[in-house]
Amino acid sequence: MPVRPLPPKPSLQHLKHQAKDLLQHHAERRPDAAQRIREFHPRFRNASDAEIFAAPVKLSDAQLTIARESGFPSWPRLKQHIERPTLSGRLDLPHHERIEDPVFRGAVDLLDAGDVAGLREHLRQHPVLARQQVVFEGGNYFRNPTLLEFVAENPTRRGTLPKNIVEVARVLLEAGVTQPALEETLALVASSLVAHQTGAQLPLIDLLCNYGADPNSALRTALIHREFEAANELVGRGARIDLPAAAALGRAQEAARLLPTASSDDRHWALALASQFGHIEIVRMLLDAGEDPNRYNPVGGHSHSTPLHQAAAAGRVALARLLVEHGAALDLKDTMWQATPAEWAAHEHKPQVEEYLRGEERRRNPVR
Repeated sequence: MPVRPLPPKPSLQHLKHQAKDLLQHHAERRPDAAQRIREFHPRFRNASDAEIFAAPVKLSDAQLTIARESGFPSWPRLKQHIERPTLSGRLDLPHHERIEDPVFRGAVDLLDAGDVAGLREHLRQHPVLARQQVVFEGGNYFRNPTLLEFVAENPTRRGTLPKNIVEVARVLLEAGVTQPALEETLALVASSLVAHQTGAQLPLIDLLCNYGADPNSALRTALIHREFEAANELVGRGARIDLPAAAALGRAQEAARLLPTASSDDRHWALALASQFGHIEIVRMLLDAGEDPNRYNPVGGHSHSTPLHQAAAAGRVALARLLVEHGAALDLKDTMWQATPAEWAAHEHKPQVEEYLRGEERRRNPVR
């Protein structure tokens, strides 16, 4: 799920109230509370709703959930950010302007300028830079990037990339990077709008794979962000088509072949992706196989919403009807804005699906 960005002048008192509300919602066994705790509290990462509701949850647990939901690793770090803000905590600035280390910032500036010779010399003078990480808080990704990860322009900082970005990336790769940095960069590139728009995405994917990045590590990320050209490039580099990938790409025959042996996690992902992209035949296949339409989508896959929210936002009446006929709840609210699927349809100006969902609401709850 996207983090809940803090307002320009956040109130610690207000955040404390949010934690108390979450604690109350847990006691009320609200599904949206379970989803928030599952996604943001490390102890409950793989827990079911029933396990979360059965567990004792203290105020400190709720505060940790709120902190991580805001993009901070702990409640004390969130409190410190509010009470003693630093340059790195300036969430209104692009990431390169939040870097406090002048040596690291200098390297990013050389990277952004496409200065291959200058960057190579800078790395020679400061060899630790190739593996050094910088800390950013307040977001749901790009939290501890190395220099290499800046080549993706994801998150967007300047809105462009130097024309020689592949050569710039090669300089960093030759300086020596870790495998996690390689694969994190591949995922960032594969989901980068700027890299796509500038024509750098596919050449960077090839370069990173040539240096050992695993194409499987970025395929799902590319698909969830609708970067289908990147996804096809990754498949060409050896990424495996699993059930979620087949569902995202609308490959119904492959999905049918893969479904019987797919894990529960893969089935969950497949329903989320097939619903997002409107592949109704695959959605029907998964529902008939027992997938629950009322599970929130998995972490990393619009997890603040359900398949019906996604269908409503896209205006897909037939898909919404299928999900409702298989038991999708009309009153289940997303965890970001606390809105029902019908309210999502209204917000996205999808009158046909909104009318259908409102009609179903009236049918289930007739005015007496």
